[in-house]
Amino acid sequence: MEQFDLKLGDGRTVHAYDTGGDGTPVFWFHGTPNLGAPPVPLMRDGIRWLSYDRPGYGGSSPRPDRDIASAAGDVAAVADELGLDRFAAMGHSGGGPHALACAALLPDRVTAVTSLSGLAPYDAAGLDWFAGMAPSGEASLRAASWGRAAKERHEATSTDAEPGFTERDQAMFAGEWAWILDVVHPALAAGPAALIDDDLAYVAPWGFDPATITVPVLIVHGGADLMVPGSHGVWLAGHCPTAELWLRPEDGHLSILTSAAAALEWLQSRAS
Repeated sequence: MEQFDLKLGDGRTVHAYDTGGDGTPVFWFHGTPNLGAPPVPLMRDGIRWLSYDRPGYGGSSPRPDRDIASAAGDVAAVADELGLDRFAAMGHSGGGPHALACAALLPDRVTAVTSLSGLAPYDAAGLDWFAGMAPSGEASLRAASWGRAAKERHEATSTDAEPGFTERDQAMFAGEWAWILDVVHPALAAGPAALIDDDLAYVAPWGFDPATITVPVLIVHGGADLMVPGSHGVWLAGHCPTAELWLRPEDGHLSILTSAAAALEWLQSRAS
């Protein structure tokens, strides 16, 4: 896998990843807090994984007060650097909204998109956004909704480290998806700044409307998810005109990744 730093016109650096080859190009959008390395459990023949560290993570420069829509510009720059006109998108957790942003704002380049355990917009009409979240996650995102100062105080003082993993989620750390720890641990070790920027972006206007997406969309969500409740996936599927919903009643936030290989096959079949 190649890693490279790309200097952007605004002076920032984006750290990107490319597994290479002539397979279907798929951009991976990482969760919070993660690095952007492509998902090892999903590496296979026929797929060319591309990805990048979101601003502030890993080798990418910070971009305070960024919105979700800003991901489209960074992705377009990476794709341009690699000479790619068309590509699919897949995101997990906080990566889901960023993948959807690219589908909405780069409709001539994104062929299809899959969001696993992704958040719905904070201003989603008819959605009780916090309902069903584990207490620690709700407290963290409510702090973000009160602004940067409140969110920074929360991160400096919170002692609740229980994220809301179910038993199925915990079991994922004994299998191939223990890989997630390889991208979580270095992101956590670098401090909370990038996580703060992520959470502030989730509860602010996203900068695009999911209803404008015209490419095929697959929403995959667990009904037992305590970090991003399944109601978020149901809302997204009901408001993206081209969306298909796979709701897995027994799965949580991480165990939904047991459906990722099938979702990747769905994505590849539509990425023409």
